[in-house]
Amino acid sequence: MLEGWIIDLRYSARRLASRPTFTLLAVLTLALGAGGTAATFSIVRTLLVAPLPVADEDRVGVLWAPLDWTEQEFLFLRHSVPGVAHLAAYRPEDATLERPGKPMRLVRGVATSAEFFTALGARPELGRAFVAGEDAPGSEPVAVISHGLWRELGGIRSLVGQPLVLGGIARTVIGVMPRGFWFPDPTIRVWTTTPLSPERRAGLYALVARLDEGQEMQTMRGSLGGVARALGERFTYPAQWDKTRAPDITPLREAVVGDLRPSLIATFAAMIVILGIACLNVAALMLGQLGSRSTELAVRMALGADRRRVAQQLLIESILVGTLAGLAGALIGAAGFAALVWSLPLGALAESARLDWTVFFAAIGFAVLAGAMSAVIPAAAGGPRRTASALAAGRTGGLGPRGERLERAIVIAQVALAVLLTAGAGLLIRSVANLRSVDAGVDVNAVAVLDVTMPTRQSHGERRRTVLETVAALQALPGVRAAGAAQKLPLRGSGDNWTIRVEGKPDLPTSTTALRFVTHDYLRALGVELRRGRTFEPTDRAASSRVVVINEALAARYFGGEDPLGQVLHSGIGSQGERIIGVVGDIAEADLTDPAVPARYMLLDQLPITPHGMSFVLAAAHPDGLPALLQSARAVLDAPAAHLALQSTSTMASVLDLAIGPPGRLAMLLSLIAALALILGAVGVYGVVSQMVGRRTRDFGIQIALGLAPNRVVSSVVASGVRLAMLGCALGIAATLMLTKSLSSFLYGVGRWDPPTLAAATITLLVVGALASYLPARRASGTNPAVVLRQ
Repeated sequence: MLEGWIIDLRYSARRLASRPTFTLLAVLTLALGAGGTAATFSIVRTLLVAPLPVADEDRVGVLWAPLDWTEQEFLFLRHSVPGVAHLAAYRPEDATLERPGKPMRLVRGVATSAEFFTALGARPELGRAFVAGEDAPGSEPVAVISHGLWRELGGIRSLVGQPLVLGGIARTVIGVMPRGFWFPDPTIRVWTTTPLSPERRAGLYALVARLDEGQEMQTMRGSLGGVARALGERFTYPAQWDKTRAPDITPLREAVVGDLRPSLIATFAAMIVILGIACLNVAALMLGQLGSRSTELAVRMALGADRRRVAQQLLIESILVGTLAGLAGALIGAAGFAALVWSLPLGALAESARLDWTVFFAAIGFAVLAGAMSAVIPAAAGGPRRTASALAAGRTGGLGPRGERLERAIVIAQVALAVLLTAGAGLLIRSVANLRSVDAGVDVNAVAVLDVTMPTRQSHGERRRTVLETVAALQALPGVRAAGAAQKLPLRGSGDNWTIRVEGKPDLPTSTTALRFVTHDYLRALGVELRRGRTFEPTDRAASSRVVVINEALAARYFGGEDPLGQVLHSGIGSQGERIIGVVGDIAEADLTDPAVPARYMLLDQLPITPHGMSFVLAAAHPDGLPALLQSARAVLDAPAAHLALQSTSTMASVLDLAIGPPGRLAMLLSLIAALALILGAVGVYGVVSQMVGRRTRDFGIQIALGLAPNRVVSSVVASGVRLAMLGCALGIAATLMLTKSLSSFLYGVGRWDPPTLAAATITLLVVGALASYLPARRASGTNPAVVLRQ
């Protein structure tokens, strides 16, 4: 048996070497499918399958209303949630890192309660985690750092116990987390305790819970209902932020991965489809080769080979092709991994995606398995039942009807899968076009964005002075039309909502609206349209009374048909109110597709509060000047006298791309995959039609000798290819209508049954089928009757 395998392996190698075109086409086809599938599998395995860096992750979950809990609520619930062993609070808290002789830099961080690492079940590699009392007011500031930051700081064990200036505060490093630990995302470098006060009511925190032994997520719903009732008895909530409704707990992986799961599954499924098309392509190529090998196979069977031995030889040949394709696919997967990570909407989780040896072995495994599967169809059709009929088929130079039917079925399946991918990509492209047509209320074409963080040790007055001086320095740069700053930019999600009260209207229910602290040119820099009144002017800075600009949504909700100009609002910042001086158009302050939310804009110069995180916006005189403008702005912010750390630089166009979210990235990725499917489908149609033309050379020669015009030969062959494409399109449309339900969460303004998209996908595949059939048809029309008849 082993000797037979070795003989077949040598024979297969010789045959592949003697047919370089077939070998190269088959290897590259499988390599593309296997390499892409393996690279995608590597990301899917990391995010959806591999264990998270916490202990017993099935017992850890995040309570409802993430990043909306207050310190007051957490301290109330801290030890009183039934079924929860440890409850911890955390919120984003990026910090400046200051070291002697080094420029100030920003590190991503999280501020937590003392139970944080206990709730996660994570232990430091060096030192210790937080202990009870280290989040109490007046406690010593401490920090736990990531393994990566520890290495950047020298990687010495004596760093534990030493002070590190974070956010302008000297914090003692008490622990270093092990390599590979991250939470809530891989970009976090430092975890600090935050002093918790029962008086603070700003909703900033997420709550993570570790359940008791034996407790399950599904059984927590009833207990959380009691927690919600207790919250309702203890606190009063506005209707829009009522935490007593829909209490729930989200498993940790689902909370971490979030909306990425559908994107990852859709991409992986698309690559599986590509791999399936590649397998069908190779199967069609191998099946077509049986036409030229029919005499060889018949002679082998006449000399005593049975169907098992013939199938074994075909299987070994396909496995050899699969092995070569696996090696090539591993290289393709490695080369395309970074592009795949960039194309997927992974966000901060992109840092957790690593290319390891698994992708190489997976590529080889996928390709070998695909090669073996692609041999099943030819093996089933390839062994003629009787030697005499096989020799006759070899003498006439063609496959039997059974083999031709299989070839055609394979091409139809390829086209159907290509239609499925093309239609899916088309639906996403139309959705993205609809999202881009949504009016965000701001200019996204020529605006630069710079996000910064200032040391928390600075007073509010010092931070305000830093912001105003930086805005003035940015405004003086060449090519700047207007410069401004705010604590939160549009299109970056909900947040920073403050209580509002209208003076003279006590009957209005208590509620909150978006509140933005801005400099006087912020609205002009973003191109926000003024509807009534005026916006801020430089003279407002020194005015004794506060002023505020509102949007149309706030005016409609709180004033109806009444003129809001001159009315006074109260935001809970001191006892002084704010006089409305203007009404501007609605801006997408939260998400792009959300209805307009009421929003207020208050002048930073007049406020006693300045957040340590701010965003600067610079409107360029010309869009082409943005790259140079960003470079000049970085130099201003990186100067030692700036007293701030630059977090990131981008543009409002990039902010819009992020607001569009997964559909934008997934549309581009699926478009590339669909283009690959079209290429593979064209190769399949071309290969089958070409082999059909080769087998019918004698027929075409005789027909031309009897007077058939060459253009009739072309139309006949092209019609055969188009018929195959039409059948594949029909099946593909049916599959699209059934299977694109998984894309529903990514669609906007378009349904799964979108006729223009399905029509476009169908026409595209028909054109591809016609073009792929044309070259063999031209070759058939040039058949020389004299040569055929002489043969």
